[in-house]
Amino acid sequence: MFGSLSDFSLGELFQVLEQGEKTGRLTIYSGRRGESQKDRISQTPPRNYYIWFRRGFIVAAANSLDNQGLSKLIDQRSWIEGGTSVLAPGFCNVNLPLGICFKSHGLITAEQLKLLFSVQVLRQVCQLFTLLHGRYHFDEKAPLAYPEMTGLSAPATDVTLAGLRNLKDWSALEDKLPEPDSAILSLVEGKPHLKLNQSELRVWEFADGTVALKDVAARLDLSLEKVRKIAFRLSVVNLAEEFPLLISASDMMNLSLDDEFVDDENNLFFMEEQAVKAEAPVRKSNSQEFIAPPPMSDDFLQELMRSLNNS
Repeated sequence: MFGSLSDFSLGELFQVLEQGEKTGRLTIYSGRRGESQKDRISQTPPRNYYIWFRRGFIVAAANSLDNQGLSKLIDQRSWIEGGTSVLAPGFCNVNLPLGICFKSHGLITAEQLKLLFSVQVLRQVCQLFTLLHGRYHFDEKAPLAYPEMTGLSAPATDVTLAGLRNLKDWSALEDKLPEPDSAILSLVEGKPHLKLNQSELRVWEFADGTVALKDVAARLDLSLEKVRKIAFRLSVVNLAEEFPLLISASDMMNLSLDDEFVDDENNLFFMEEQAVKAEAPVRKSNSQEFIAPPPMSDDFLQELMRSLNNS
């Protein structure tokens, strides 16, 4: 499986691998196919990123295939006296995650393993979401990289949420954020199956496709930028989708009945006329002219204005 991130987003890719319970190695190449050497010099040098999956769960990530990434993270923190290089060859079983091996020998703790997994995986995922261009390739035949594995794993969608929460620079994603005048619409029944934080849950409560994001921000007393980012995260993990609104709730309240409707009384009959035409032909008078619809009563118009003012 291979393609371009411009055609298939990273979030969508993670969903496919998780739902398909895939095992293998996902390679992301940050360069753009066909770019010139001059373009490469003027931009950040292209590099590869590697993420290993086991039955749809992410088990490790690295930016090279030298199998030294996890060992370097441990050495940077000086958790093993003398460093991992002093350990004898064959100290760990080649088919056992390195983290589990070190923990079983009392060299690192369970809490340290959790920290390693968080740093190792989230660091890679955050970088991937900032890529303007990239290609991907998933190899189901690639073996698992046990020297890069802590022994921990996480669903791809959970990693996606955590990675986007920790993303500092959103400039590469600015064009992908939902519009302030659009709403979000839930794609799942009942409560979300993912663990959302408090702000995400508050925005989720408006995922009914009726309230513009700018109005959600005002009601929750959150910045519009934060609400748009939350809506984007919910969309990436397939909990909701952007739903364009023709007019927002706040704009509807500012409409003038006199300006928008009464000046053109024919608008009040438009939908009714269309329904009548669809059901049966309009009868004609002897003079072959269409019979005009009955005029709307003053009482009805007053009641309409009163109900709108009270809404």
